[in-house]
Amino acid sequence: MIKEKKSLKVNKSPSRRKFFKAAAATGVAAVAASSLAAPAVAAERVEAAMVATWGRDFPGLGTGAQRFAKRLSDMSDGRIQVTYYAANERVKAFDSFDEVASGNSQMYHGADYYWTKKHPAFGYFTASPFGFTYSEMNAWIHFAGGQELWDELTDDFGTQSFICGNTGVQMGGWFNKKIRSKNDLKGLKMRMPGFGGQVLGKLGGSPVSLPGGQIYENLVSGAIDATEWVGPWNDEAMKFYEAAKYYYYPGMHEPGSMLACGVNKSWFTSLTKTDQMIIKTACAWADELTMAEYNAKNGAALSRLINDHGVKLEQFNDKVYDAFAEGARELYDEVQQHSDLAARCHAAFVKGRKEIGNWTNLSDSPYISQRNRALGI
Repeated sequence: MIKEKKSLKVNKSPSRRKFFKAAAATGVAAVAASSLAAPAVAAERVEAAMVATWGRDFPGLGTGAQRFAKRLSDMSDGRIQVTYYAANERVKAFDSFDEVASGNSQMYHGADYYWTKKHPAFGYFTASPFGFTYSEMNAWIHFAGGQELWDELTDDFGTQSFICGNTGVQMGGWFNKKIRSKNDLKGLKMRMPGFGGQVLGKLGGSPVSLPGGQIYENLVSGAIDATEWVGPWNDEAMKFYEAAKYYYYPGMHEPGSMLACGVNKSWFTSLTKTDQMIIKTACAWADELTMAEYNAKNGAALSRLINDHGVKLEQFNDKVYDAFAEGARELYDEVQQHSDLAARCHAAFVKGRKEIGNWTNLSDSPYISQRNRALGI
């Protein structure tokens, strides 16, 4: 007869149960601590000073830059802290680039065509006469080699730039007389920076580069005869209608003005890959939101300018636009002679305008034309 074996009994006393629970909890905590220790150490607070070329709280440009600075903090749960300085609060508007290149500040928000005196190729990375619209510019920068050329250009100065906004197709400007031919541009003192101003110079005009905060006083005083700025929403805020009544469109000089976040490259590359990606992602977010805001507000502002302020809306005729094209060709011939990099930037610009523009010509332009015709808009 085989005796049945007694099963092994486990002591399940309260004290032993507490011991096993405590051991298990300690083990889980140890594993968690070991897995989180490295990121916790790496996630140090990042502080940066951002200077801008815009006045504080200026609609779209200033508020967009301020919103971008705040978003960097929000996206990092407060770990990245940006102290924002509008134009003239830390440095003058046009000193922003040098401030960041030197490392005195870590970031700037502006338009890179302000730096064409440092290298003419900067003009391609805000807006170029007869150049890209907003969607075309983004396509060129992200998928047609634009960012790589931009990186090569800024690397010589110890900076790096990313798309951080766009104002879309800009208006042609404010004038006190009608512009019927290129003869009307001769001797005209007009605030117009970048390549657009140089085209005006080719046609006998006198381009003047002024930061936004100084335009109104110069226009009212007669120090300049005309000005371009952005579009109805911004131009209404600047009250240009008090000094000029003829408001021309479309601007050949800035068909899709890209705004930039420039960073000190040594500082930027010292950040973790995560922090670099947070900054790039915030730039992309600011780009989309800024353009959406301009598109949403320009129409209503244009109506107010015409109906409430008596502004006369005028369209450049073909003769004037042909003259602009003549001046642009002369300018681009000179830019290409500057350096190998300038020549390569121009070649990429022309190639992108043709290849990307072929789709725009078949998609957006015909659709809008037919939509307006069919609906009687």
